[in-house]
Amino acid sequence: MRDRIYRALVSRIPGIRSRYLRLRERGAGRPAALFYLFWLHIRYYLLFDRSLREPGSGSPYEYRRLEYKESESSRSGRQSPREYARDLMGYDLISFDIFDTLILRPFSDPTDLFFLVGRELHYPDFRRLRILAEQKARKRLVQEGKSPEASLEDIWREMETVTGIPARDGMLAEKKWEEACCEANPFFQQVFRLLKRQGKRVIAVSDMYLPESFLRRLLSRCGYEGFEQIYVSCETGKSKHDGSLYRAIREAYGAGCSILHIGDNPYSDQKQALANGFSTQLYQNCQTAGNPYRAQDLSSIAGSLYRGIVNTHLHCGISRFSREYEYGFVYGGLFVTGFCQFLHDYVQHARIDKLLFLSRDGDVLLKAYRKRYPDASEQAVYAHWSRLAAVKLTAGFYKSEYFTRFLTHKENQGYSIRQILRSMELKGMEDRLCRTVGLNPGDLLTHKNAGSIQDYLEKHWSQVLAQYEPQRNASGQYYRALLKGCRRAAAVDIGWAGSGAMMLSLAAKRLWDIPCKITGVLAGTNSAFSPHPDVPEPFFISGEMVSYLFSAGENRDLWKFHDPGKGHNLLWELLLGSPQGGLKGFSTAADGSCVLQFQRAPENGDKIREIHRGILDFAEKWNDLEQRFGMEIPISGRDAYAPMLLALSRKNKKFLHGLEGLMDEAVIG
Repeated sequence: MRDRIYRALVSRIPGIRSRYLRLRERGAGRPAALFYLFWLHIRYYLLFDRSLREPGSGSPYEYRRLEYKESESSRSGRQSPREYARDLMGYDLISFDIFDTLILRPFSDPTDLFFLVGRELHYPDFRRLRILAEQKARKRLVQEGKSPEASLEDIWREMETVTGIPARDGMLAEKKWEEACCEANPFFQQVFRLLKRQGKRVIAVSDMYLPESFLRRLLSRCGYEGFEQIYVSCETGKSKHDGSLYRAIREAYGAGCSILHIGDNPYSDQKQALANGFSTQLYQNCQTAGNPYRAQDLSSIAGSLYRGIVNTHLHCGISRFSREYEYGFVYGGLFVTGFCQFLHDYVQHARIDKLLFLSRDGDVLLKAYRKRYPDASEQAVYAHWSRLAAVKLTAGFYKSEYFTRFLTHKENQGYSIRQILRSMELKGMEDRLCRTVGLNPGDLLTHKNAGSIQDYLEKHWSQVLAQYEPQRNASGQYYRALLKGCRRAAAVDIGWAGSGAMMLSLAAKRLWDIPCKITGVLAGTNSAFSPHPDVPEPFFISGEMVSYLFSAGENRDLWKFHDPGKGHNLLWELLLGSPQGGLKGFSTAADGSCVLQFQRAPENGDKIREIHRGILDFAEKWNDLEQRFGMEIPISGRDAYAPMLLALSRKNKKFLHGLEGLMDEAVIG
C-alpha cells in the first residue's frame, strides 16, 4: 500500500518526483516535504502547470535573460585586489572564510565533487548517499547530546554502514579529490599576499567536516601561508552558522581587537558575524553571481564543471573582460573543447593519417587541438580551402553547384553583371556575353536575366572550364604536398551541407589523382529549417561525413531547432571565423610554385581575436582540470550546444542584437 501511494503521489509525474527528491536531499523534514508535495500537486492538477511534466528545468529548452548592456564580468562591481586590501588595513585581525572565498572548487555545486569520489570508489548513486550520510551524522550527534558539527570520520561511520565501503578507503578517496579539485581564488590570493606583506594578522574560519591539518595543507598548496589560527567547526564543536565560533574567537582575541570577517554566505559569514561583534565584508559567491546566466540543461558532471569554470573566471573579481572575449569563453569554449575531443576520437577510430583543418573555420580549432594534443602537431595541419575556390575547381563535376553559388544565390541582391562575372573570374567573356544576351555589364543581375546568362555559359562551357585550368594545376600541387603518403584524411569544417569537404574529396580523386580517402568531419549539418535539409544524408550513410553537434540522426531535437533563417549558422561561424581573409583561389608563380590568393581581411579582426582568446582560455582551463583529475571529461555534442541554445531563446534578442556588429561578410565568409 505504501509503495502504491508513493508511486501515485511522487513517481507518476517526472517533474514532481525530481523536485520532491531534491528537497529531501537538501535535508528538509517530512512535514515540510509533504507540504511541498501537496503544493506541486495543486500546481499540476488545478493550475495546469504542465512544465512539471519535465524533470527539473520544466522545458527541453531553457529561458534565461542574459546580460546585454555590457560584459557580464563588468557587472560584478568588485574593487581591484589592491584597493580591496587597502580598505582592510585599519583592522587588527582579518578573518577569512575558506571554501568559496579563499579556495574555489571547479563545480557550480560543491557536492558535485562526490560524483568523482563515487567514480573512484566504483559505487553507484554515491553523491546522493554521501549527502544523506552527512545529514544522518549530524542528527545522530545531536541525539547523543553533542554538537551537530560532524567530522569526516562521523560521516564515514554512517557511509560505511550504508554502503559497505571501508571508512578509511572512503576518507582517503574524498581527501584525494578535494586536493585535486581545489584551487586558490586568484582575487584573494593577491589580497592575502598584500595583507601579509603589510604584516597583517590573519585567521581562517570554516564550517567544515575536514580536519584543520588537512585544510592547512590545502591552503598552503594554494599559496596561503601565515595564519595565526585555523578554526574548523568539526574540531571546535562550534560553528559560524549558530554564531558560537565567532563568540569563541572574540573571547580568544579580546574585546579590544577589531576583527573583520570576509566570506560568501549572507547568513553565516555576514549576519552571524555582525551579531557577534565582527565587522564584515560579504564576498559574492562566484556561482551565485554567474548561475543566473548559465545554461543548466547539460549532463551532470560536464555541466557542473562548465558552469563552475565560467562563473569563477568571470565573477571572481580578478579581471573584467570584453563582450567579445566572453562570447568566446562562454559560448565557444565548451564547443571547441568538445569538438577537439570528438576529432581526436575519430582520428583514432578511423585511423586517420592527416587531419585537415579547413580555412577559415579551422584556424582557432587547430590552435585548440594542438594545445590539447601536442603530439599531433604534424598530423593536424591547416589546409587552405574555401567554397569559393572549390566551386570553380570542381565546376566540371558540380555544374549545378557552380551556377547556384554564382547566379541563383545572387539574383536580385544588387550585384551588377560585371561584378558577378568578375567573381566567377570570367572577365574575358564579359563583353561577348553581354552583346549576345542583349545586356549591359552595369545591369543588375535579376531572376529574369540570370537564365539567359546561364544559357550562354553552358553553351560555352569548355571555355568556362579552361579559365580554371591554371587553378586546378596549382591547387593540385598544393594538396599533393599536403597529403603526401596519406591514405586516409579528415577535412574539418563547421558545416553545413558539407560541400567543402566533399568537393575536396572529389578534387583529390578526380582532379589531382591523390590516392587518399577524405572524410568530412563537421560541427553541424543542414538542419530541418534548411532549404534542402537532406542534402548531406547520403554521405552520412556512407560514412564519408560525420557530425558533432547534430545531424538528422544525432541530437535530432537540435537538428529540428537549429534555424539558419534566424541567424543560427552565423552565430556559430562567428565563433570560428578567422581574422585573416578567406581563400580566393590558387595560381602559379613564375618559378612554378603554388601561390595562394586571399580576399580582404575583416575590418574587425581585433574583435575576432578577442573571441578566439576567450575560446582558447576556456579550453586551457578545461585541459588543466583534466590533467589534475587524470581523466578526460567527455563533452557531448548536446552539451556543447547547450550554452548557445540558451542564448538563442526568445528572451535574448537584445543579447544577440549586440553581436550583430561582428557579423560582417568578411568575418563569416
